[in-house]
Amino acid sequence: MTMFDGFLIALSGLTEPMNLLLLAAGVLAGLLVGAIPGFSITMAVVIVLPFTYGMDTTPGLAMMLGVMVGGISGGLVSAMLLGIPGTPASVATTFDGLPLVRSGQQGFALGVGLWASCIGGFLSGCVLFLLAPPLGRIGLEIGPWGYFSLILFALTITASLSSGNMIKGLMAACIGLLATAVGEDQVNGITRLTFGNSDLNGGFAYLPILIGVFAFSQLLSDMPNLASARRSLSADGTGDLRIPHMRALKAVLHHWALTLRSTAIGIFVGVLPAAGASISNLVAYDQAKKNSRTPERFGKGAVEGIIAPESANNATMGGALMVLVALGIPGDAAAAAVLAALLVHDVAPSPTFMSESPDVVYVILLAFVIGHILVLFLQTAALRIFVRIVGIPIYILAGVILLYTAMGVFAINNTMFDVRTMFLFGMVGYLMVRFGFPLAPLILGTVLGPIGEVNLMRAMSISSDATLFLSRPWSLLFLILAALSLLFPLYQAQARQGRWGYYGAVSLFLISIPLLMMPGLVRTVAGCALIAAALWLAVRVYRTPKFTTKEVANGAHHH
Repeated sequence: MTMFDGFLIALSGLTEPMNLLLLAAGVLAGLLVGAIPGFSITMAVVIVLPFTYGMDTTPGLAMMLGVMVGGISGGLVSAMLLGIPGTPASVATTFDGLPLVRSGQQGFALGVGLWASCIGGFLSGCVLFLLAPPLGRIGLEIGPWGYFSLILFALTITASLSSGNMIKGLMAACIGLLATAVGEDQVNGITRLTFGNSDLNGGFAYLPILIGVFAFSQLLSDMPNLASARRSLSADGTGDLRIPHMRALKAVLHHWALTLRSTAIGIFVGVLPAAGASISNLVAYDQAKKNSRTPERFGKGAVEGIIAPESANNATMGGALMVLVALGIPGDAAAAAVLAALLVHDVAPSPTFMSESPDVVYVILLAFVIGHILVLFLQTAALRIFVRIVGIPIYILAGVILLYTAMGVFAINNTMFDVRTMFLFGMVGYLMVRFGFPLAPLILGTVLGPIGEVNLMRAMSISSDATLFLSRPWSLLFLILAALSLLFPLYQAQARQGRWGYYGAVSLFLISIPLLMMPGLVRTVAGCALIAAALWLAVRVYRTPKFTTKEVANGAHHH
């Protein structure tokens, strides 16, 4: 099957009325869940995931992608109306969204956020179509050595981006890897860590862990005491919510350069494993403020302060999906849930995913793009429902969701063991949140662990020579990136002090080595360019007067 054939099959399947209806239902569900503070996009995706088990691949993925797109767009509603970000991806939206709403421009503020979200997501979808196929072709070269190293890189960059606490991030990833080691291994069928319990022979399933860690632990965190459980999330009146679409669209298009730059930031952050929209929206907001001619307006209802984070967070989803379809690596926790959905439907993303299942790849890409168009039509209707839902006490919402998720988990294999697994990992997730451990590394460790193990065994069965992990260019590249990502927090802490000033130059030089080892003129030129850039950076750092570096260090010490 050619890529064009796959595109036509995906287009004909996704445009069937029932599949479009399921996509729209997923978008609406995502908008509502994303709009409720504390209910993350990942939580919305994993709640819906068990109910796609009985569906075919196309309708199941359509619904999942709809929830994903709706969830990221829905977070702006509570961020602006309540000043509480519905999802971590909407944190920066509150900075200017809430002041603009309180100035009496509720509809206009929501309209700007909505159009910025849709344009950012749509543009990243177009980039998906352009870059996913070439990335997929590169994926064919990686091999089991490179793929195992890529898994290591994904896990290390997760840890290095874990809210500044690398040790806790690594520990969380190890918990996820340990969970995947329970039961029979996928190659030899040998049981491990079962302690004589036959229920553990099959290991822990993906879905109960995903749902427990995110949904169950989040609900427990939202109700620390009786008073919190009885309160609702509503605010006193939300004013006129009619959206002036043309005025809002003109405002976004007027700042087209900002929209494009924020979209590019979102895509770049999305490509980094586990970075996610919670980072991209803050980075985009920061860049918008730094590049503005009137930075003093930010925080007081500046339109640019809404456009930047909202176009970036939607574009991040496109970047995360790009890595998922090209390499089989989920870019964030929500993409990890989509990966779990693919595995449920017996589709295993890998470097050969683009060539083996182009029809499934294009279902994902098309659902992502069409979902952003549907958001425009469904967001206004969702606003009316949201105003009523946030008036319900938290304990009622929690009870309904827990019952719903438990039924969904039980329905997969008709066993109470999966329900107990959900509650067990729910408690684990709750304790991790209480003690400051990030959840994303645990989920990615759970999802990536089996893939890494299979590729390690595959590599070692081909050859027991461990030096192949260093002599294969792609494997060496990912190992270098993994080492650099682990050292990056130390560089941030010691920036411009002593020898750490050479971190950037050394990084570029090391990355150039595997590029020069690869065939092809483009890669050779890219490797030479990196060496030139490394030399330029090194000379620049060397010429920096030593007393300046000491002054920086002394200044940091005094503070």
